[in-house]
Amino acid sequence: MDYRKKVAAIYLLGFFVDLINMFITSVAYPDIGHALHASVAQLAWISTAYILGLTIVIPASAWLAAYYGSKTVFMASLLTFLCASIGAGLAPSIEALIAWRCVQGLGGGLLIPLGQSMTYQLYQPAERPGLSSVIMLVGLLAPALSPALGGVIVDSLSWRAIFYLNVPFAALALLLAACWLRPDPPRAQVPRLDTGGLVAGSTAILLLLLGLTMMGTPGELLAGAGVLALGAACAWGYVRGALRKSTPLLNLRLAAEPLLRIAMLMYLLVPGVFMGVSLLAMLYLQGVLGMSASTAGALMLPWALASFAAISLTGKSYRRVGPQPLFIAGALLQAAGMLMLLRVDAAGQLFWLAGAYAVMGFGGGLCSSTAQSTAFLRTPDGQLSQASAVWNINRQLGFCLGVALLSVLLNGLLAAQGITSLDDPAQHLRAAQVFHWCFALAASACVLPLALCARIDNRAVLDLLHHHGAAKK
Repeated sequence: MDYRKKVAAIYLLGFFVDLINMFITSVAYPDIGHALHASVAQLAWISTAYILGLTIVIPASAWLAAYYGSKTVFMASLLTFLCASIGAGLAPSIEALIAWRCVQGLGGGLLIPLGQSMTYQLYQPAERPGLSSVIMLVGLLAPALSPALGGVIVDSLSWRAIFYLNVPFAALALLLAACWLRPDPPRAQVPRLDTGGLVAGSTAILLLLLGLTMMGTPGELLAGAGVLALGAACAWGYVRGALRKSTPLLNLRLAAEPLLRIAMLMYLLVPGVFMGVSLLAMLYLQGVLGMSASTAGALMLPWALASFAAISLTGKSYRRVGPQPLFIAGALLQAAGMLMLLRVDAAGQLFWLAGAYAVMGFGGGLCSSTAQSTAFLRTPDGQLSQASAVWNINRQLGFCLGVALLSVLLNGLLAAQGITSLDDPAQHLRAAQVFHWCFALAASACVLPLALCARIDNRAVLDLLHHHGAAKK
């Protein structure tokens, strides 16, 4: 095996481990809640803490690789992730589990940008589409297989075993990295780290997510609003400072480009909202309807198949029809799939549930693949690395906000109905109504992107695509 294939294999293994860890935990939430006496708000932090760790560390990835070397940082990240996985499996309380998940995110957050950078620089531009297809396949297999696998593990063993599952994969990636990766050549000059920007941005993200979670917790509405306002002030200060710096941690000026900005907003409003709906659906199907964890997890299989079909369709039709009709179709289909969940009131409606997940998968796949294809069309080559960092931060924030906002909505509606626990069968009928309200409101959020689509000059995008195609010929 030549060197670049070895590097690609290590990157794909790290990518797979990171994605599995992100998607496998939601199916275990009911069991974790029972075992650790955790509220819905605390359960939401199991995912939010992981994504928070990812989001905090991604902006510093380029500087860390330049200062310490890609191989060293990649191996340190894998070792951090491995140790945190063991810690999460041994966690004696929900607070300890959330803390270990954040550490997991700090380790896992560097695997994707570092691995991607190390791999792509070894492939010529003409070879990268084939590499991207393999990455896309891994990106679909992990969300499809991990909930089903996690459900089987939870039903057969324990929720703790889903965290131990990460250990052999991370250990294998660490061993291969130690044996196969070459050290970076020495650099004459290391770029300066924007320490102030890193601290301010991380603080803003933490306060915003903490405030949203607190607002959904009974008795903490006012305190949560205060924390949320403080987070908004920190975010405003960070953005203002970044726009004044010549070399900021993130070049936020790039978001002024209309296509990149619209693509980022589409990702927030469609795939991001689905992450929150996925969490609520797992709680509803298992906690209220009594579905087994393995059955609930298997519903991601039709979602993944439909997503793959949508991504394939986007690749074939994007240059012909442009982003606008694909965005519109994707947003409407995602909303339709969420509305299909309103008719689910029994665990035996598997055919209908599979259809709902397939419709959501197809709609979400159309929007996410179209957004990815649109984001960097007008970005200069010299700004691609910074634009990619901004894009990935936005993607992670979308997942965070989708989970946080829908958790706040669910907790608020449950409290308003006097429902204190999903364990009480006498409250299941009213709880089902609350979940249905949440699904309906989430579906309405997916229609908001239609206003963004109206601002896309579809003809100009098609002309740009045809111009690039003619230039290559």
